[in-house]
Amino acid sequence: MSTGILQTGEIVPDITLPRDGGDDVALSALRPAPVVLFFYPRDLTSGCTKEAIAFSRLKPEFEAAGAKVFGISKDSVQSHDKFVAKHELTVPLLSDEATDIAETFGVWQEKKMYGKTFMGIVRSTFLIDGEGRLAREWRNVKVDGHAVEVLEAVRAL
Repeated sequence: MSTGILQTGEIVPDITLPRDGGDDVALSALRPAPVVLFFYPRDLTSGCTKEAIAFSRLKPEFEAAGAKVFGISKDSVQSHDKFVAKHELTVPLLSDEATDIAETFGVWQEKKMYGKTFMGIVRSTFLIDGEGRLAREWRNVKVDGHAVEVLEAVRAL
């Protein structure tokens, strides 16, 4: 019985989202390269900045392993452009303003902070293999060491 949320082993639906700089990215156009999608809550916040910098620093190693890496948040393309410029990020950032993709991956959830309840993206990462199947998932990610762990999973594909 399907929960409506993408499960490991399932084919990822074709996703097309706008990215920083103004182009669109379609997942299907990236095959047969493996793809890493890291969902993060918000541009220009401390944990998200640390995570985006870690993936940017490892981008050459992901590329050497044949993989493409993208960050995704609900922030606008204009916000992504500022984030990229301020921190010299090298991984493309995709804008999911309608949260359709976040909902498909089950990362758009109710969150609580400082006694308030709100909807937001739960920091999570997904590895899609060269055939378009969801190969691995990491949910409720802690930033420290995470990008390295994902790189090791890409190399193990």
